[in-house]
Amino acid sequence: MRTGRTAIGALALTLAAMTIGYFIGVSFHEPQVAQAAGGEVKSPTGISPDRYVYYPGTENLRKDEIRMTACGTGMPAARHGQAASCFLIELGNGDKFLFDLGTGSMANVGSYMIPYDFLTKVFLSHLHTDHWGDLGPLWAGGWTAGRTKPLEVWGPSGAREDMGTKYAVEHFMKTYNWDYMTRAAMISPIPGSITVHEFDYKKENQVIYQKNGVTIRSFPAIHTGDGPVSLILEWKGYKVVYGGDTMPNTWMLKYAKDADVVIHEVMPMPADMVKFYNQPPQLAIRASCGFHTCGPAFGKIMSELKPRLAIAFHWFNEEGTRYNQLEGIRETYDGPISMATDNLVWNIRKKVILERMAVITEEAWAVPGPGKAPAPDRTRKSEYTPWTLGHVYDTSDVEKETFDKFNKQFNLKPAPYKPQKP
Repeated sequence: MRTGRTAIGALALTLAAMTIGYFIGVSFHEPQVAQAAGGEVKSPTGISPDRYVYYPGTENLRKDEIRMTACGTGMPAARHGQAASCFLIELGNGDKFLFDLGTGSMANVGSYMIPYDFLTKVFLSHLHTDHWGDLGPLWAGGWTAGRTKPLEVWGPSGAREDMGTKYAVEHFMKTYNWDYMTRAAMISPIPGSITVHEFDYKKENQVIYQKNGVTIRSFPAIHTGDGPVSLILEWKGYKVVYGGDTMPNTWMLKYAKDADVVIHEVMPMPADMVKFYNQPPQLAIRASCGFHTCGPAFGKIMSELKPRLAIAFHWFNEEGTRYNQLEGIRETYDGPISMATDNLVWNIRKKVILERMAVITEEAWAVPGPGKAPAPDRTRKSEYTPWTLGHVYDTSDVEKETFDKFNKQFNLKPAPYKPQKP
């Protein structure tokens, strides 16, 4: 199988920024034992004991460990190499959560080959397309690839009813009504349902989810208008903060302290917004440092919070931008940092944080999970009309052999497998 890019340049910069190799310790200045890449191989038929890349689906999480994967770290514009904002958080108790689901991110999520029955909990920071634009691919793609239960979406309210998550998802379903009705009739309506949990965007440090030892909280963020929030996940003494999109604010300084990891946006430096992102200068400075967070401001925030690891995302990580980006941050922050790019993975443990690139396949298939597929709802009417069915062309004579073999292979009773003429 072909594998995706491993973003070596971005990873090299991240490692240089940390100065301590691919193990991130409790303290930035804490010395680490030097290791050869991959560890020592003691047998000509042996394997590398320490993988410095991550192969999805090949490692068990420890019972007290978090694995976090950057499924999207870029910006609203479409780009093959970087999707928009999305982080997958997997816990040692088996829970999995998607924090945001920006445009293009599902191509990465799908490449991890996780059964869709395990990817049903989505937490949204706000409703810009680069943070929830791939709800459609998760909803329909997971439905057709074997998900057996509905999706659940947690998201903030708005200053008005029509600016909240409940309104957005209800109208998402209206927009995709043809998609829903036709699949519901042909497959099952159950996996096509979405349950919305809307919460008050104004409340500070409120619990929006609590189950199985996991607590997820929200607090307000400031970005282009009322409604955005930042999120905190707490489990087994760990604390992971996801900022979403936000300009610097006092809520972040108050509620993100004592975190193991703080994931915070940082926009390209203003001159790079002009050079690379086609922005006029007056908009570039406002976008970078006005309704977003620029490098020096990111650094000041992290110098206040002092997390075990700061993660900078929401920018196109490439040769033209990453060094200016890091220089801007280093003006005000000298602590441990990861300059995020897609498919970068962190294993968070009590004494160490391990950072690696995921090696992904671009030809992934859906993986079955433990759920039992719901039966089709036979009470639903077909969405065909007699007018359409009157034009069905009969090819049963050439399909009979395939049909009979399939029924025998799977012990099925012969039954119509395509629409019949009226």
